[in-house]
Amino acid sequence: MIIKSVNLETVVGVTSKLPHKTKPEVAFAGKSNVGKSSLINAIMNRKSYARTSASPGKTQTINYYNINDEFYLVDLPGYGYAKAGKQLVAEWGKMIEDYLYQSEVLKSVFLLIDIRHEPSENDKLMYDWVRSRGYEPVIIATKADKIKRSQLSKQISMIRKTLGMPEEALLFPFSAISKQGRDEIVEYIESLVY
Repeated sequence: MIIKSVNLETVVGVTSKLPHKTKPEVAFAGKSNVGKSSLINAIMNRKSYARTSASPGKTQTINYYNINDEFYLVDLPGYGYAKAGKQLVAEWGKMIEDYLYQSEVLKSVFLLIDIRHEPSENDKLMYDWVRSRGYEPVIIATKADKIKRSQLSKQISMIRKTLGMPEEALLFPFSAISKQGRDEIVEYIESLVY
């Protein structure tokens, strides 16, 4: 897939109504600071289109990126952000919930987990919740460059086991630094939207 055009077309905040889209969508969810913006930039082949930030909790809206005028890459708000107030966290949760309920063109949900750590309670809740909505989340194990090659399969097994993933469920190790996993993820997205 060659990315010819990227356009941040719609930004939905807590008070906005979700748009009705007809082109296929793939959504990305993950804890704050898991590297979601870096992954999205890598997929889109853009340096800093999705805002990356040193302070977690930057994505507080649902961002619809129109790719090649053929499908949408949907960036969901980061969850599990400690500094955000309880009410705000609840509102983000509601936004994600509404999106998963209402999108009629969602093809897959990619859930990002930091490969260095055991999935958190929030990660497990999100994983189970996405499954309860009828989707099998595709796990992207981010920050793969931060562990030794020899640790890779051990960390992947730990993530699979902690989440209770079925054997056939997909998991891609990814590094924003080395771009490890980028091509496989793009290829998989291509298989979903075309």
